[in-house]
Amino acid sequence: MPRSIDVDALVGQVLAGQRAGMARAITLVESALPAHRPLARRLLAQLLPHAGGATRVGLTGVPGAGKSTFIDAMGCRLIERGHRVAVLAVDPSSTRTGGSILGDRTRMGKLAESDRAYIRPSPSGCHLGGVARATREAMIIVEAAGYDTVIVETVGVGQSEVAVAGMVDTFLLLALARSGDQLQGIKRGILELADVIAVNKADGDNASEARVTARDLSIAMKLINDESTGRRTPVMTCSALTGDGLDDVWKAVEEHRAWIDGTTGLARYRADQQIEWMWAQIEGQVLDSLRSTQELRELGRELEAKVEKSTESALDASAEFLTAWAGQLPGYRWN
Repeated sequence: MPRSIDVDALVGQVLAGQRAGMARAITLVESALPAHRPLARRLLAQLLPHAGGATRVGLTGVPGAGKSTFIDAMGCRLIERGHRVAVLAVDPSSTRTGGSILGDRTRMGKLAESDRAYIRPSPSGCHLGGVARATREAMIIVEAAGYDTVIVETVGVGQSEVAVAGMVDTFLLLALARSGDQLQGIKRGILELADVIAVNKADGDNASEARVTARDLSIAMKLINDESTGRRTPVMTCSALTGDGLDDVWKAVEEHRAWIDGTTGLARYRADQQIEWMWAQIEGQVLDSLRSTQELRELGRELEAKVEKSTESALDASAEFLTAWAGQLPGYRWN
C-alpha cells in the first residue's frame, strides 16, 4: 500500500472497471491501519451510489461439497448469458500465523481466465466464523465496477454463515449425497438460513443417493419452514461436473429474489440488513474499546485472577470493569 492514497483517482479506476484499481480499493477497505479507515469511508461513500444493482448470493456447504467447482461451473454459465461475475471467497486463515491458503484461483481455473469475472480471495483472519471484515465493503466496490452478480463463498458450515446470510439476497446451501444420520452434519441453524438447497455431485453412481438425500432434506425443510411466509425452501440435485441441474438451481435463486421483491421488497430487505450491520459495527467497536487502554487491560487481568480464585464474583467484577470503562467516556455513566 503506497504511503499516499489518491481516493478520487481510485474511485475513477473502480468505476472504469480497472482491475488493478479494484484490487487496491479492496486492499484499502481490508486494511486494519487506523490511518486507512477514513480513506476507506471516503472511497465507499463515493462508490455507494453506483452499487446495489447486483444479484447477491451467499454459498456455503460442508467440506468436500464442491463449492469452488460449483462456482466455477455456474460462473462460466452466467458469463455465457452476458453477466459479469464477482466472487468474494473467504479463505480459512491460520490462527497462529494469520496465513491464508488463497487457493481459489486454482480451484476456479476456467472462471479465473474470463475477463468478465473477478475473483478476490480474502483471508478471514480471526474474525467470527471466518467472514472477512471487509466483505461487505468489497461487495460495494465490485458492484460499482459493473459486476451484476456477486457470489460470496464461505469457509464451510459454521457460525459465520449467519453473517453471510445477512449480507446477501439469497443464501444457497450446497449439500452432498448423504442419508440418515449423516445429515446431522448440517446443523438445523444452517438449514433455517438456507433459501435454496442443492445436493451437488448428483452424477454417476452418486445420482441415486443424491435424489434420496434431496428427498430427505425436503422433508426436513417441510418441518423447519415457517408456513406463514408462504414459501418453502426448494431442494434440488445438480452436478457441477456435468452441468446437470445448474440451470434449475439458478432459476430457484432468481425466484427467491422475485419472492423478496413481491413481499418485503428488495430495497427494504437490504435496508434491514444494513441496519443490523450498523449495530454489529457499533457493538464491535464497543467491545474493542473495552481493552483499548493499558489500564483497562491490566484491570481485566486483575479481575480475572480474583474471579478465578473466587475472591470476587463474576457479577461484581464485571460491574467494576464497566465502571472503569465508563469513566473513560465523557458524559457517560454505567448504572
